[in-house]
Amino acid sequence: MEIMNAQLALEHVLHDLPGAATATFLALFPIVNPLGGIPVFFTLTADFAPEERRHTALKTALYVIAILVTFMLFGRFVLNFFGISLPVLKIAGGLIVANTAWGMVTGSSRMTTAESSEALTKEDISLTPMAMPMLSGPGSIGVVMGLAAQADHFLSYVGMVIGIVALGLTVYLLLCLGGPFVKRLGPGPLVLPRWRSGPGYAFPATAQLPASLSS
Repeated sequence: MEIMNAQLALEHVLHDLPGAATATFLALFPIVNPLGGIPVFFTLTADFAPEERRHTALKTALYVIAILVTFMLFGRFVLNFFGISLPVLKIAGGLIVANTAWGMVTGSSRMTTAESSEALTKEDISLTPMAMPMLSGPGSIGVVMGLAAQADHFLSYVGMVIGIVALGLTVYLLLCLGGPFVKRLGPGPLVLPRWRSGPGYAFPATAQLPASLSS
């Protein structure tokens, strides 16, 4: 009964444009975690001029928006093509989010050693590794596809796009304005919120697995 009420509440929120925008932003922000991306961004752009760094931040934000909107609009067709049902998506999404939260708790990087080494020699880091997989990785893609699967109204999709654009704007502002924090505090304090917030959505992620199995 509680599971059904939660699902109906989510559908009701997504049916309203402001509610869909707010729900999308709040659901994606801890997964995208632009605060955790600030130290990586400034490490990879250490030799960039300020104007070049701002341009890279803008491109990164635009790529994040494009990736998430694309999977929001066409994710359902991908699921139907491969015969993946919504409960299966919820289980996979819950496992991915739980894995992301565990990575926050243990302090492991979203990028592999090979990706980190390659990023140091790339001239344009906006698409890879910043937008993908650092910010809009499998976790955020799974979340946005799960939200889109619950939407059944045009205003819901418009609200979700607004929420994603607002998230992209937040990414751009944080990447542009994060320099003083990195210089003054170092990367450690910026990673600390990730450690604290990890359990905060690891529990909801694992809690939705029984609900998906019972669907």
